[in-house]
Amino acid sequence: MTAWNDLYPFIRGGDVARTAQLVAGLDPAARKAVAAEMTEHMRKAFRGGRPWWEGAQRHQIRPLIMVGAGCLGGPAAVAAWLFRREFRRRREDPRDVARILGLVRDRPEAWRADLARRVAARVRLPELQNWELAAALVRETGVEPGDDAAFMAGWLRGLKAEPAVTDPLVPVLGPRIFESDGLSDGLTTDTADTLVRLTEAGLLEREAVLDGVVGRLLRDGQNALPVLAYLHDQLDPGLDETAGRARDYARMLPAAPVVVAESAVARLRALDEAGRLEEELFAEAVEALTFRPAPKLLRSVLSWLGVTAGPRAAGRADVALRALAEVIGHETLVLQERAVRLAVPLAPVAGEEGREALREAAAVLPAELRERIAAAYGDLPEDDEPAAPVLVAAPAPQLPPPIGSPGDLVRELTGFRGSDDDPYTFERLLSGLAEWSHREPDTLREALRPWWEHPRHYYGVDVRNEAGDLLHRAFLAFASPKESRRIAAAGSARGGGPDCGPIERLYRRRALELVAPFERGSGYPVLLATPTSGTGHVDPGTLLDRLGRLEASRVQALPADLAQALLRLPREVDETTVARARTSTSDAGRACAAWMAGDRLPDPGVSCEPYTGRHYWSTWSDVRVTLTLPFAGSPVEGLDAPSSGYHPDSLAWWPLVLPSHRELAAAHLVPHVARTVDSKTGVASVLCDLVRCDGPAGTATAYALAYGLGHADPAARSSTADALLTLAARGETPVEALGTALADLVTGGYVKLNRVSAVLGDAARAGAHEAVWALAERLLPALLPADGDRPRAGLADLMAAASTAARPANARAHLPALAAMASRKGSSRVLQEARRLHRLVAPCESVTES
Repeated sequence: MTAWNDLYPFIRGGDVARTAQLVAGLDPAARKAVAAEMTEHMRKAFRGGRPWWEGAQRHQIRPLIMVGAGCLGGPAAVAAWLFRREFRRRREDPRDVARILGLVRDRPEAWRADLARRVAARVRLPELQNWELAAALVRETGVEPGDDAAFMAGWLRGLKAEPAVTDPLVPVLGPRIFESDGLSDGLTTDTADTLVRLTEAGLLEREAVLDGVVGRLLRDGQNALPVLAYLHDQLDPGLDETAGRARDYARMLPAAPVVVAESAVARLRALDEAGRLEEELFAEAVEALTFRPAPKLLRSVLSWLGVTAGPRAAGRADVALRALAEVIGHETLVLQERAVRLAVPLAPVAGEEGREALREAAAVLPAELRERIAAAYGDLPEDDEPAAPVLVAAPAPQLPPPIGSPGDLVRELTGFRGSDDDPYTFERLLSGLAEWSHREPDTLREALRPWWEHPRHYYGVDVRNEAGDLLHRAFLAFASPKESRRIAAAGSARGGGPDCGPIERLYRRRALELVAPFERGSGYPVLLATPTSGTGHVDPGTLLDRLGRLEASRVQALPADLAQALLRLPREVDETTVARARTSTSDAGRACAAWMAGDRLPDPGVSCEPYTGRHYWSTWSDVRVTLTLPFAGSPVEGLDAPSSGYHPDSLAWWPLVLPSHRELAAAHLVPHVARTVDSKTGVASVLCDLVRCDGPAGTATAYALAYGLGHADPAARSSTADALLTLAARGETPVEALGTALADLVTGGYVKLNRVSAVLGDAARAGAHEAVWALAERLLPALLPADGDRPRAGLADLMAAASTAARPANARAHLPALAAMASRKGSSRVLQEARRLHRLVAPCESVTES
């Protein structure tokens, strides 16, 4: 019997304690022999690098770790063993740390110190595998750990006040905390509380901690950690400590997150109230705050300016008035009224610079607020309405150039990752495969040899869900027809499944239908459907040229390629091109001629019914889309049946399939936008591509936009705003349908009005004021509350957006519900915004003031 044979039953049975005990009793020769046997066992048991969770060998992981720690000879080998990829994501047992320490304790001191450094350096975020072991080795050997972010994060996560009193890492790592890149991964509010206690106990030097916190907040700017502001406030700096750092607090204000800026403002105000803030820093801080759009900070600066009416009002009047002028420019009525209220008492002590700044800003104020400024500061300049931004539709993406050689084609194929890439790359690779397989087949096949001879299990296992797998399947059919036929004979290569929608199926069919001609050796000289425009369209003349190449080669058009080419034709084709198409002799040519002449896919009838989906404890927004497509000759099966029952990763690819059929593309997209409206997926970014399509924008487009306007993801809302601007620039905003959709979704609780209102306000300021006003005019009657009802959240923001749009649009409208609301008593923001909007759009009607 060998030592390995003695150990193996306990390894196989997962007995960690007994394995460690036996390893500890081995002599050096036995340890060396076991190390060799263990390495061979790992090669066989974990063949192909399979992770531990895929087989019965997962129970062997912890015993094998003990064996490697005790039997391998060098510290580098032990460290590499502990971090083998087969051991990742295992459950770490605290008892294993003590066992490993016991197994290496008889090694020389320098050996153990080297192991400690190596293990500490290998710890990685976010999993922090082996951090407890690394820390134990560092503490026991006394080595100084490096500046690794992961080691610092692990230490901070586990930091407790009581154990820290005797922790040898505190004096070593404490001074490095605020310089470490691991701070963001390790600092929590609990850790911050512990740091405060350690500072109070004298284990951390208070001045160094305060300098570290303030310095890190200043250095990180807009990426500063809010938890650091919490730590700073818990330390509660006194006036002397604040005075020494006042300049740093002021310099945080332009970019720091709101919670950090609030903390800095509180310190500066305390210093100011004590008469210890320099006037230069006061001016710098106030100016920085007034350029921030966050309402909290604007209210904070107004509150601060409110105390300048005291003994120092004369010296600060111009600073205050310049700041108030900036606040007025934010066009939030509540803030404007408060700014005017603060500005009027400063008139007697104001200098000419401050007076002029305020008078210019007053041009955007409602009439009654302008009158108050005029009474205090004299006649105001003529109200010259600034020119509204000129709207220009966002251009379509530029198409990449054709692939220039077989070598370039293979290099691009190797880097293609599937649906994470853009559809233009997919089209470019398919087109390049057809082109170069026809022009230089031997050169391309030789260039592909290293690629296909490298083992790739996904050539034939699953080509249903990933564009990369589909391309690999098509390229393999050309590179090695024999291997391709073997896969086909095994029946494992399928082009779609029950969870695959018609648009995705078209992409997949187009890649897979190349397989058969390549296996036969006949090939396919040119793809018909490759876009000639960034919108996805195919130029009709170019399509006829491609058909001519197929006819000259006596090659029949592939069905999916032809279907996609037809769907990508523009809606209008000139008569000369139609006449040319009629001269074609092939079936594909005749289909193109009929389509170009008008026998094409019609615009669908669409209805949308939002509802709440439920499954056990989870709920989500969803919408039933009913689509009527009265056309017997649809080139793609299933286009009349939108579905939300699966979750594709390639939504951004869909508009490129239907560039002349916007409403049809929207009907398929809207269920997926609806289902993700409360998530952070950013799925609404596809709307920018959708609006560049041609064709009517109807109910489906409106619901897709409405869900995008109310999306939880700010990036998705920003994309929807861009889509709205593009539609407005093209004069294609579906105002009636979008107003109906928004009213439906807001009143039904499917989207939040405050999100919608913010996007509409941004769009109005960006130049889409006419479209936004037309939309608000239709939306407000459905959302304004009846007398006695509570206004819904976000209504004030909607009316503010409507006011922003109404002025440059010179809007006039008779809205009885708005007039009734404007006449109510009260001073709430929603009533103030109602009065402002009412004055703008119905200036001849009287409004009862509160």
